[in-house]
Amino acid sequence: MSKRNNVLRIAALAAALPLALAGCAANEGSTSTPESGAAGSTDTAESSSSISGTYGGAGASSQEAAQAAWIAAFQTDNADVTINYNPVGSGAGRKQFMEGAVAFAGSDSYLSDEELEGTFAACAADSKARSLPVYISPIAVAFNLEGNDSLNLDADTIARIFKGEITNWSDDAIVSLNPGATLPDQAITVVYRSDDSGTTKNFAAYLGANAGDVWDAKAEDKFPFSFAGAEGAQGTSGVVEAISTGTGTIGYADASKVSSLSTVALKVGEEFVPYSAEGAAKVVEVSPVVENRHDGDVAIDLDRTTTESGAYPLVLVSYLLVCDTNKDEATTEFIKAYVGYIASEAGQQAAAEGAGSAPLSAATRELVQASIESIK
Repeated sequence: MSKRNNVLRIAALAAALPLALAGCAANEGSTSTPESGAAGSTDTAESSSSISGTYGGAGASSQEAAQAAWIAAFQTDNADVTINYNPVGSGAGRKQFMEGAVAFAGSDSYLSDEELEGTFAACAADSKARSLPVYISPIAVAFNLEGNDSLNLDADTIARIFKGEITNWSDDAIVSLNPGATLPDQAITVVYRSDDSGTTKNFAAYLGANAGDVWDAKAEDKFPFSFAGAEGAQGTSGVVEAISTGTGTIGYADASKVSSLSTVALKVGEEFVPYSAEGAAKVVEVSPVVENRHDGDVAIDLDRTTTESGAYPLVLVSYLLVCDTNKDEATTEFIKAYVGYIASEAGQQAAAEGAGSAPLSAATRELVQASIESIK
């Protein structure tokens, strides 16, 4: 599907939702509530928010820095609200949300068809949940190898490393992609997420799409292989710490957390592309929404095999999972205001500044805002 047709399709889907998008256009600035100027309003008057209470969220550790920025801004404009976000990982967050322990969840993958057939205790009786994209970020393949700040790798080589088939940094497959690099005769230590993780699922989906002859495991939240020379670590921060404190280590993590670690440039078409927010955004721009989802759901079918120049296809789109219908009006008011802020231009800019993420495109942002307005 072409980029132009995808944008047209998004606009058409948004129009089908019960919202005039003109209302969304007016809702793009502060985090104040509808009573004080709708979520994201350009009204600069002092907030008179009627929202109050304590609300919990849990899930993707990739969203941790962005959630910190969003919560700080939202609570400044809504002084009677307290938001707690626990970055326990996507799988645990989805479980807590389905069990009714939190009002929303962060997940680096959208709800599966099987999950949608289940029960959502956080939601009103007989109500389901929807997946709303709010955070776009590259996944970095990061490593710690003395004398090397960056390396070029293709998908096949990455897959063989993370499957335990390439075990030494001096392997011909790595050397041939990096002429002139000093690659020691040193064992590779693979670091993977030990918890159920949407980052793992996205990493595996990229390898499955681009190196399917090697990476023969289904893309799931659990890392699929176990071998000598591999170690698990809890959460994004755990993976980054294990890579940083080890020698000859390599792992994958949300790029917002890799800090000063050395990173891999992926082979895309005939060029090697380092990770960047802009490269991740390019992939989302050329990717369609998933067909045959229920009304209000905005899942993205990522084109992980794109060869568009500058695109970085090892990308995650992280979602907020919210109820179609909440159990009480207060929770609905909070969700619509908070998630509305997150998806606004101001909220996306706050995440870009606080976490290095790529803002949603205007078309996707309008689609998400339209969905938010239909929450009950």
